[in-house]
Amino acid sequence: LPRQADVLAGEGGGLALAEADADRPEENDLSYIEELQAIIKASEPRAIGFFGTRNMGYLHQQLIEILSYAMVLTSNHIYTSGATGTNAAVIRGALRAESPDLLTVVLPQSLSKQPKESQELLAQVERVIEMPQNDGLKLAEASRICNEDIISRVTQVICFAFHDSNLLLETCREARQLGKLVTLFFLD
Repeated sequence: LPRQADVLAGEGGGLALAEADADRPEENDLSYIEELQAIIKASEPRAIGFFGTRNMGYLHQQLIEILSYAMVLTSNHIYTSGATGTNAAVIRGALRAESPDLLTVVLPQSLSKQPKESQELLAQVERVIEMPQNDGLKLAEASRICNEDIISRVTQVICFAFHDSNLLLETCREARQLGKLVTLFFLD
């Protein structure tokens, strides 16, 4: 499999949809699929959590921005974090849909701990939830807590990751174990 650096450099891989986790017991697959079908058939808007890598190319960011835009246009509430890459693309798409009440950004730490580029984008977001209690933690641990918080708020998860994006894959496994609809796109 190509590494993140290979994909970013344009070598190998594209956007690929992941299939069900291989480690999920078969006897639970049927009930999980039935639950997913019920969620998909429901016509009411959903709360959707977007997760993803910071390291991605411009084309992938454009696709994510369009997806986020479409989800907000169809009255879905979007939850994401405030990092560059996936999160920034999600925020830009949601803001373009001009429904600020349908976008919530949950930060792993205080706004002041975010990069300047992220702070500028976040200044346009009406609903930003900070976690200043995590300021003393390493970003990876604060991000894990933030992801858990977002999962608790949503019914569906959309994630963009590489095969070696351990925290993102862990987040998807956790969401699936909690019965959330999980769509995982691999970028490699």
